[in-house]
Amino acid sequence: MTELFDSYRSNYRDVVQSSIDFSGLPHSFFMRAKADLLRELIAQRLGPEKPAMLDVGCGVGSFHPLLRGMVGRLVGIDVSSASIAQAQTDNREVDYRTFDGKSFPFDDASFDLVTAICVLHHVAPAEWAHFINEMRRAVRPGGLICVIEHNPLNPLTRLAVARCEFDRDAVLLGAGKARKLMAAGGLREIGARHFLLLPWEAKPARYVEGALSNVPIGAQYAAFGTA
Repeated sequence: MTELFDSYRSNYRDVVQSSIDFSGLPHSFFMRAKADLLRELIAQRLGPEKPAMLDVGCGVGSFHPLLRGMVGRLVGIDVSSASIAQAQTDNREVDYRTFDGKSFPFDDASFDLVTAICVLHHVAPAEWAHFINEMRRAVRPGGLICVIEHNPLNPLTRLAVARCEFDRDAVLLGAGKARKLMAAGGLREIGARHFLLLPWEAKPARYVEGALSNVPIGAQYAAFGTA
């Protein structure tokens, strides 16, 4: 996996865009939707203080400019040293580190928020429980864990995954499975929201998406829980 993502450090964004070109939407649309959802979760679960955040599997850091002003300290880790080098070049204010894919290089309770955004489907299913446990270990008591993943029940999502060069070995997991993993890891107040149902950013479209967030038809979902 490390070698796979090392090879895509310079054209990661182009590869992702080519996999979703059929939607007629830019990759930035999907990233903004994630950022908006994360902003709502932070406000609802963590309050007005800007949290210290760990982003696990951050890749080249393309999501991180959208977090400016939303979080305080931001740390990104990834197994790909080439991706981390690119991320550091693009986002000099973020603390980036490589890790071995199993143990996060931080003490217990180091962060207010730990995220894994479209990462878990690259982890072997046998390692999912350990991955969630590491997320829980790294977050403080009362902190928030959030996993954003592709929704395997959405046929267009499956098409995008099939078209993506570095998703060939991906194993998709639904929101129900993600919630079960969180419950087994000892998290509380576990929830999930489906999003990216409508291809518009207008407020009426966002309102409809919000009203249907419990229905598993959006292209992606966020599963989250409190430590």
